[in-house]
Amino acid sequence: MKTKYIPDLTKQLALCEANYARLIKLLPDIDECEQRDFIVDMAAHQFLVSICVQERFKYTSTLSISQHPVVLASETSRLDSNIQHLISPVLQIRLYHDARMAEVVSSSHGASFKGKYAYPNKAMYQVDEKIQLNDYLAQWLSYCLARGYQSKQIFCEKIPEHE
Repeated sequence: MKTKYIPDLTKQLALCEANYARLIKLLPDIDECEQRDFIVDMAAHQFLVSICVQERFKYTSTLSISQHPVVLASETSRLDSNIQHLISPVLQIRLYHDARMAEVVSSSHGASFKGKYAYPNKAMYQVDEKIQLNDYLAQWLSYCLARGYQSKQIFCEKIPEHE
């Protein structure tokens, strides 16, 4: 017998609260900062994790988080194909400052995520795709806090105006 998926709202809320706390530790000056980069060591490779503020409003902010391998100029012609699979998607994160929560709202694939999906579906999302992405974000941020170190602060171009 097939069981119906019921989202665990308590788990989702706790995860979003923890992700907000992690992001605030990484960006304590979020009101002034436009972008923060971190170098993260994984095995024999280094990765640049970039957190960029895309929108900033009174009660919410939208961030993008991406990860790319650090490649020296002498190594650009031979990027190790084994690390290509470690390049993660760009995640769009919405921070709700009044509720002190952060959640993944979309990925580089351009899709915004529902709380649950029928399975199977055309996109082949898991029934709990959104909570899996928020859990992935939690692991990523925890790794940055534990093993990352800040590179120099780089400022993005001006934040686009909200229409």
